[in-house]
Amino acid sequence: MSSLPSTSSSISRKKYDVFLSFRGEDTRNNFTDHLYDALSRSGIVTFRDDPKLEAGEEIAPELFKAIQESWCSIIVFSQTYAFSSWCLEELAEIVKRHNNDGHKVFPIFYDVDPSDLRKQKEKVEEAFARHEERYKEDSEKIQRWRNALIQVAGIKGWHLNNGVRLEDLYLKINIGEDDVRIIGICGMGGISKTTLARATYTQMSPYFEGKSFLTDIREVSEKCGLVSLQKQLLSQIFLDECFNFFDVHEGNVIITHRLSHKKVLIVLDNVDNIQHVKCLVGRHDWFGLGSRIIITTRDEHLLRSCQVDDMYMPTTLNTKDALQLFNLKAFHSYTMLKDDFIELSEHVVNYAGGLPLAIEVLGSFFFDGLEEREKNIFLDIACFFNGEKKDFVIKVLDGCEFFPDIGIDVLIKKSLIKVDNQYLWMHELLQELGRQIVREKCVGEPGKRCRLWEETDVHHILTKNTPLYKLKMMNLKGSKNLIETPDFTTASNLEVLILEGCTKLVDVHPSIGVLKSLKLLNLRDCKSLRSLPTKIGMESLETLILSGCSSLVRFPEIDGKMERLKTLDLSGCCKVENLSENLHPEKLRPNLYSLFKVILGRRTNPMPRMLPLLLVLSSLRELNLRDCNLCEGDIPRDISGLSSLIHLDLSDNNFIRIPASLTRLSKLEFLQLSNCNICTLGEGDIPSDISGLSSLRYLLLRGNNFISIPASIIRLSKIYSIRFSDCKMLKSLPELPTSIEDVWIDGCSSLEVVASLSKVFNLLDSVGTKAINCFKLAENMNALTLLKKLLKVD
Repeated sequence: MSSLPSTSSSISRKKYDVFLSFRGEDTRNNFTDHLYDALSRSGIVTFRDDPKLEAGEEIAPELFKAIQESWCSIIVFSQTYAFSSWCLEELAEIVKRHNNDGHKVFPIFYDVDPSDLRKQKEKVEEAFARHEERYKEDSEKIQRWRNALIQVAGIKGWHLNNGVRLEDLYLKINIGEDDVRIIGICGMGGISKTTLARATYTQMSPYFEGKSFLTDIREVSEKCGLVSLQKQLLSQIFLDECFNFFDVHEGNVIITHRLSHKKVLIVLDNVDNIQHVKCLVGRHDWFGLGSRIIITTRDEHLLRSCQVDDMYMPTTLNTKDALQLFNLKAFHSYTMLKDDFIELSEHVVNYAGGLPLAIEVLGSFFFDGLEEREKNIFLDIACFFNGEKKDFVIKVLDGCEFFPDIGIDVLIKKSLIKVDNQYLWMHELLQELGRQIVREKCVGEPGKRCRLWEETDVHHILTKNTPLYKLKMMNLKGSKNLIETPDFTTASNLEVLILEGCTKLVDVHPSIGVLKSLKLLNLRDCKSLRSLPTKIGMESLETLILSGCSSLVRFPEIDGKMERLKTLDLSGCCKVENLSENLHPEKLRPNLYSLFKVILGRRTNPMPRMLPLLLVLSSLRELNLRDCNLCEGDIPRDISGLSSLIHLDLSDNNFIRIPASLTRLSKLEFLQLSNCNICTLGEGDIPSDISGLSSLRYLLLRGNNFISIPASIIRLSKIYSIRFSDCKMLKSLPELPTSIEDVWIDGCSSLEVVASLSKVFNLLDSVGTKAINCFKLAENMNALTLLKKLLKVD
């Protein structure tokens, strides 16, 4: 119920936050009980009628009064809701209040199709036939009920069609108990283990201090390792914190230390190795009381070895539920079909064997097939991109002119892929189906296939040198034993080359420098690479990534033909000696400037010499100089040459104060100066012409050491978000601009005075605003006075 506010002036005048309308015999002892308990735990005052009141036929006056005294109503439409004259009279009164007084209405469709309620078909039709027989003399009442039902059924609400399965799982999780509990969800592939875990995670997460959902652990651990999973778990719970450790045992220590007193909800999805469990959730005493850990797996023995507290084994869908799911996916309807389609639907459902995933896929394909581009995207994801970031996949496929934005959206709607936390995921059964389609095209000659992903096939192609000329993308990411690349002379159509994480790669064949079709070259973290070809003239190149190439000594000379280059990432290239010579803007075409983005890593001497060279890039829009060991004097005084700059990141450098020249960037919208050791933001240290930053919308200053903020900050007339998180020396905040909608002061443990206190607290209802661990501020506030002020109570 994320739409329900916890406090407001309107609620303060009402006796109840919520009036709960439901059919007692349908849902009182299952869903409605769970809902009522959840609302109560959240501090939401809810009116639920006493069963004794339902004894009579006419609605009790107490219920009308309760509706009037409630800020909103939640209506649980169940199978027999419309059979109750009591419920319909409640509904009519709720609609009356909604139309006259703005009373809020939130419908829940519990195993009911809203279209049946609107059209008053099936059981609803039967219910009204009874009412019309019973109330022959009061047709006006019947019409009032019909109108109310039609109106509320048209309001967007929640649909619950898997209630029983979730209730059984909730009973095992039992968040009401103050212990630490590990629950396993076990079953065959495609039986909706992940779907159940995700639904549980979504509904229960508000009751925990931190949460983490680790998707497809088996796949991620193979690609990225256990340390990456440990960091992901910690980063999801401690948002905006960076965890830098490189050893599993060190990760265990950090997880134990940080979570042992924190009530958390953690889901480990698709676990197939007991080491996954040991390294991520170890023992019960790693977590604070009330914590819940959910593990999904196909391996029942693994769960027993982990000594889980309880186990839930979902079953295949019964015929009724399977038909309902199939109809929803194939015909976009919850109701059973008649005549020609019902027999065919039953055949399809029987073929699927009650597996939810199979039913969803078959239903999605039932009427609508895939266009050729969408088929190609499906096969590419199956062969290469399962578990990759969506933005990266789109970038690669866009180069193949597949229109991936549209195609991926189609695949999502057809339940062939899912997007979770910006990553694309395909179920392994579907992935194997896609790969088998590719294998069957050319069984005996892998060189003639459209896609290659298996090691033996790739080795065959490279050693025998067969149709490299057809190759458009080569991904050798993580090939830790690769020492040198092949000759690319025959790979004239290559568009994407990914060698990221090839840590033993020493030599790149000179032929790479003349790949005219290459758009993306990724050599990130090739730590042994010492040099590139002397000259590169890849005229189609848009992205060149060399970050983490810590042994790279010489940067190649850039040919003037490289006019399409958009992004150059050199972060962590500490030893390059000739960067300023071969990256001089004069070597780049003028029409490159509007798209050029420079990402430069930590450097000691060459970096300050490099900065003035960038000032001629008058159309540069984004500049990232994070962690470059820069001081205040390294920023050029006349930075106004970067007249189109919108995004500037100077975090993790060493500035005593904000460089004065930055105020000349009139188009700058995003300024990041976090963790820069800034000690003073006094009135004399921010120039009087701070209004020169007239376009600034985001100012990020977290982790600095200043004590106060100058009053001149109010001149930033367009500022939307200011973030002072973990500025532990900060003692006071001045009046903030009226445009502010997002303020972060979490971790400002010395903060005592906030001039815009009411404004800050009014913003706490917004998604991003944070104000936790402000201990001094809490001590100086009179809680009762503040509460009255917020509630506008005398």
